[in-house]
Amino acid sequence: MGEADAVGLNASADLFDTRRVDLDLPDAQVEYMPGFLNPQESKTILDELKENAVWQQPQIKLFGKTVQSPRLSAWYGSEKSNYTYSGLHHKPLPWLRTLSDLRTRLQDTLHVEFNSVLLNLYRNGYDSMGWHSDNEKELGEKPAIASISLGAGRMFVLKHKQRKDIQTTKILLANGSLLFMSADTQKYWKHSVPKTNEPVGARINLTFRRIV
Repeated sequence: MGEADAVGLNASADLFDTRRVDLDLPDAQVEYMPGFLNPQESKTILDELKENAVWQQPQIKLFGKTVQSPRLSAWYGSEKSNYTYSGLHHKPLPWLRTLSDLRTRLQDTLHVEFNSVLLNLYRNGYDSMGWHSDNEKELGEKPAIASISLGAGRMFVLKHKQRKDIQTTKILLANGSLLFMSADTQKYWKHSVPKTNEPVGARINLTFRRIV
């Protein structure tokens, strides 16, 4: 799959598609389900979380400098599921009912246990996520990351850390979609959500994890 290829649905499509697509990437296990949530479910959850989640814009360390995060975030989870990333220490807020229900649904679908979730709110196309891997020691040797997208579609880009012969892969994460990364994905691949000059609305990304 080349750099020019994009996997996923049109960001504006009101489709409910329960396919599970294996992206077939070397040194990785990445699956994409375009319609994990139907459009009405997605809108309801997006509106509720925008209103009720405790959003923050923390300062992060980037190339040795302290800057404001280019998005809003919130960390929820079970007791003691503390998490450190970008030089920040996060103590989880108690589960919201909506997040707990989604966790149960994910566990039933993927047969993986999760005890925490990171919420990221991308307010517009200027909010972004830089290149990184979710490989913090708290996530264990082979992290399983389940990512639910709500609202405006955004491009998700994957790049192999070592092999220059493998082109980057782009995935359009549509409203209501689920992206599941497991096995050695975080060891060998980086990912990002780049800025865009296209007019896009708000997006909330929920990345469910297990802190070990």
